[in-house]
Amino acid sequence: MDADIDVLKRLYDRFNARDIDGVLAALADDVTWANGMEGGHVHGREAVREYWTRQLAIVSTHVEPVSFDKAADGSVVVKVQQSVRDLEGRPLQDQTHGLQDKVVGHVFRFQEGKLTRFDIQDAS
Repeated sequence: MDADIDVLKRLYDRFNARDIDGVLAALADDVTWANGMEGGHVHGREAVREYWTRQLAIVSTHVEPVSFDKAADGSVVVKVQQSVRDLEGRPLQDQTHGLQDKVVGHVFRFQEGKLTRFDIQDAS
């Protein structure tokens, strides 16, 4: 699990730096990725790129890992402090889409060193 956690730490660092290519490098070609803005999932690296490009054009998101835990099914659950702001830096309070400052759970599944699935869960 240590290697997976190292990958995830780099992933959060690259995401917060807006280095989309740096994040995509850790993903499997056919990754399934949670769409935190609209619901559902996107599939494949290019779909993740398109999702983030849309997201970052309208909001500024920062996620800071708080803890990393291995689940019974082998996935890694990361508790993160999520901050979502408009492009002028004002906090968003959109209850419909869950876009506000809060703690959430990110669930990652790996296969052969690549991320194959990402889901979002309530951290409570």
